[in-house]
Amino acid sequence: MTRGPPQRPLDELIAEFPVAKTHTFMNHAGVGPASRRVVSAVSNFMESLAHLGQVDFDEWEEIVDECRGRFARLVGAEPGEIAMVRNTSHGLGLVAAGLDWRAGDRVAVATGIEYPSNVYPWLDLARRGVVALDEIHAEDGAVTVDAVERALRAETRLVAVSAAQYGSGAITDLEPLGSLCAQHGALLCVDGIQVVGALPVDVKRAGIHFLSADSHKWMLGISGTGAFYVAPEVMDQLRPPLLGWRSTSQAFDFDRVLLELAPTAQRYEEGSLPVPLVAGFSAALELLEELGVDRGEKIITERTAALARGLEDLGCIVGPRPELRKHIVTCRHDKVAPQAMLDALGRRDVVASVRRGALRLSPHFYNTAEDVDVVLEAVSAVVT
Repeated sequence: MTRGPPQRPLDELIAEFPVAKTHTFMNHAGVGPASRRVVSAVSNFMESLAHLGQVDFDEWEEIVDECRGRFARLVGAEPGEIAMVRNTSHGLGLVAAGLDWRAGDRVAVATGIEYPSNVYPWLDLARRGVVALDEIHAEDGAVTVDAVERALRAETRLVAVSAAQYGSGAITDLEPLGSLCAQHGALLCVDGIQVVGALPVDVKRAGIHFLSADSHKWMLGISGTGAFYVAPEVMDQLRPPLLGWRSTSQAFDFDRVLLELAPTAQRYEEGSLPVPLVAGFSAALELLEELGVDRGEKIITERTAALARGLEDLGCIVGPRPELRKHIVTCRHDKVAPQAMLDALGRRDVVASVRRGALRLSPHFYNTAEDVDVVLEAVSAVVT
C-alpha cells in the first residue's frame, strides 16, 4: 500500500475552511462544510470541461483511481477492494440486493436505533421472504458486542451495524465484533459514514466484509459520491445487482461484447461516475491525509470531551456513556427543550442539530477551544 503525503502544519489546514471564520461549525455528523481545496477541485474540473470542450478519459480515470487509492489507505484496504458509489445507501443496497442469499439466512440489525439507510434494505429483504431479521437490542443507544451476540443464531448470515450511531453518537467496537462474527461464520456489514474521516478504521484488522460511506460528513467531501469496500474473499458472493459497461474486465473496449466481470470492486460501478464530485472527494481525502487520522482523532476527542464536561457542569444530561463517546456528544436538559438550545446556538452562529430528542454536537479538527467556549456560553444562556 502506498503512503500518503506528509503532514502539513495544522494552521495551514484550518485556513482552508472559510466556515471557521464565520461560524462555529459543530455538525459534522450531519453535513460537513467544504474546504477551499474541494471547491477548487470541482470548479477546475468543470472549467476545464467548459473551455476545452473535449473529454480526456485517461485523465478522468486518473482522478477516480487517485480517489480510490486515498480512500483505501484511509480504511486500511487495497484500491482493488474499493468501488466508487453514490452514497452510503448505495453501498449497503449493493449488499442487500447482490449477496447470494440462501434459504434460511438471517440478518441481525438494530432496527430501533439505526439510521434508515441501514434498516430499510434488510426490512425489504425480510418483507419479500428472502431473509429473516433478528433484532439487536441496543443498550443506551449503542450496539454492543454482547447485544449482537445475544441476537446471533446458527443461521445468521450477516450482521449489519453502524460504526457509530447517528442519534446517540455511541461508537461500535468493531474489532471484537468482527472476531465474534468470524467465530459464528457471519458476514459483517458496516455503515461507516459516522466514523470514517474522524476516527481510525482498519477494515482488515476489524474483520469487516463490507463497508460503505459517502464523503459529505467527517471526510469533509461532497454529497453525491462515496466509496464501498468489499473484502476480496467474499467478492464472488456479491453479485453486481446492476451491470453496465464499467462492470466488465474490458470496460473501455466499447466495440467488443464480453460479459466478464472486472476482477476488482470496479464490477460494482455499472456506468459513468460523477467525476467532478469524485475530484472533490479526492481533494478532501488528500487534506485528511495531510492532517493524519491520529492527529485528527486527538483533536476531535479532546474537543468532544471538553464539550461533555462543560455541558455536565451546566446541568445537562450528556450522552453517550464515556466509554462509548469519542467524537459526538449529545445532551438534554430537564427544563429546556433541545430545540431551544439549538435556537440559542443558532443566534450565535453555531451550527449543530437535534437528533432523537437530544442536541447533537460533532466537532472536527479545525474546531478550537474557543469554539467550545462559544457553545457552552450559548447553552448556559438558556439553561441557567
